[in-house]
Amino acid sequence: MCGIVGTNFFLKYFNKAVNKLFSRGPDNQDILIYKNNCFGHTRLSIIDLDAEANQPMEFDEIIIVFNGEIYNYKELIKEHNLKVVTKSDTEVLIRLYQKYDVDFLKLINGMFSFCIYDKKKRRFFCARDRFGKKPFYYYYKNGKFIFGSEIKAILSCLDKTPSMNNEAFYEYLSFMTPIHQNTFYKDIKKLQAGHYLILDNNLKIKKYYDIDKIETKYFDKNKSLSDIEDLLISSLKYRLVSDVKVASLLSGGVDSSFISALYAKIVGKIDTFSIGYDEYLHYSELDYAKIVAKHINSNHNEIVISKKDFLETIDKILEATDEPFGDSATIPTYILSQAIHKNGIKVALSGEGADENFLGYDNYFKMFSYYNSTPKESEFNLTKDWEYNNRRLNNLPIYQTSGETFTEKQKKLLLKNYSEKFLIKEFLTNYTPVKWVSYIDFKIWIAEVLMTKIDRASMANSLEIRAPFLDFRLVEYMFQIDDELKKGDTNKSLLKQIAIKYLPQKIVYRQKKGFSSPFIEWLYDEYDKEILDTILIVNKEINIFNEEFVKFLFNEAKEKRFKQHIWQLFLFAKWFNKVYL
Repeated sequence: MCGIVGTNFFLKYFNKAVNKLFSRGPDNQDILIYKNNCFGHTRLSIIDLDAEANQPMEFDEIIIVFNGEIYNYKELIKEHNLKVVTKSDTEVLIRLYQKYDVDFLKLINGMFSFCIYDKKKRRFFCARDRFGKKPFYYYYKNGKFIFGSEIKAILSCLDKTPSMNNEAFYEYLSFMTPIHQNTFYKDIKKLQAGHYLILDNNLKIKKYYDIDKIETKYFDKNKSLSDIEDLLISSLKYRLVSDVKVASLLSGGVDSSFISALYAKIVGKIDTFSIGYDEYLHYSELDYAKIVAKHINSNHNEIVISKKDFLETIDKILEATDEPFGDSATIPTYILSQAIHKNGIKVALSGEGADENFLGYDNYFKMFSYYNSTPKESEFNLTKDWEYNNRRLNNLPIYQTSGETFTEKQKKLLLKNYSEKFLIKEFLTNYTPVKWVSYIDFKIWIAEVLMTKIDRASMANSLEIRAPFLDFRLVEYMFQIDDELKKGDTNKSLLKQIAIKYLPQKIVYRQKKGFSSPFIEWLYDEYDKEILDTILIVNKEINIFNEEFVKFLFNEAKEKRFKQHIWQLFLFAKWFNKVYL
């Protein structure tokens, strides 16, 4: 895993941009300049530890900087008769490009973002993986092109900080993060998951992958269970491709427990890491993780977070994400990643993607009941239930991702200059509700939230996290399963029927908890009215919030209502104060 940055113009202080990405690649940093085009790379050595695999890499007339892992690179060498000099997956991308041009993207299984510069064509070709596991940001204005793994690297190449992107802020209120191509900085964009970019005479962006038109073809439960188990084993084995030790995150929930148990069955003794809290213990799952660790006989490590640990990490997260990012789980993920790194480990497995693949969220089934019910006119209130019913009345998608925070009605109360937008219209499909809830979560919740959380929190601590449930072969298979078979008689029905072969029943069939933390309790314990003051001080500068509604949300969050809303406003205010005031 690595950090990449580049420009299509000469920058005498380009090394500063590379240094911004040091934590993503502390093992080697290098720069290549070709005809005023600058390419920078920071390396976390995982596959082929030799210096021959360092980047920027150049063969023939091709330069590449690459962030990620290609899990099937050895197979690709054989299947496509590639002539390679190194033992790295990076060179495989060059050889595939030479053979198939941009069409090779459909052949690779991995997590990646990269930039290939073709000297003959004088062309930049950049791509991001199918589900957005690895980030790719870019700036293109007045012929000036800059790209990077993180926004901070791009900012360091600009003469001044761009103004705030209000559209991104609007999306952040809705979904914890900007979506589509937006970032909080005008003119700095992100390449969306499953897209590639070409820059020669002009800039072109094209989608090469989506899961929006997959037809149902599997109706037999026994066959599906067998196929899914085979795919999971294959997916996990791919993600063990490494020349360094691989650990496993273990929350005690069925997803990470299953991954850890399957991993232990394949290789034997493994290292597992869990996180808990020293107060508000109902959030902690350490006891469940211990049960699993004992069951699989792992080398188990517990990290216990205090209020001080949590609060001190808020500013570190703002530094890691470069823009407001509303998932509070990023903080414990950061602290956990830090502990794993201190144990000398560079790679870990996680359970992201299981809920979206296997219908794991209780809220999914609540949504199905709305889709099947007759909507009724009712007096407006601020609850999500009112919003869902209203969407049903107006024939809108009821479910609009797991991370939805402010509804349109709530934003109307919050913002002085409110203009209603239907933010997910470009994602609309003809899918049934069962497929739709998974699909929209893959497009927004996974690509924009979960993968950002995992990437920033881990790579800030020089750790790579791999998610076996997000192998595209498994995802595509799950979208081909009949709705009723997929729903079963409980959430994650199909996964649980496989997991019971590997785990105790009390783990497989325990009540879903989710990766939660006492974020709002600790915030109010420490800061209380300072939370409100922080938001209102910023509002005096930008004058966009209706202060009475902010005060209402502040008081509600004290009672554990609308706590996500106030958290996102607080983070935004801290970021704005840091960047613009």
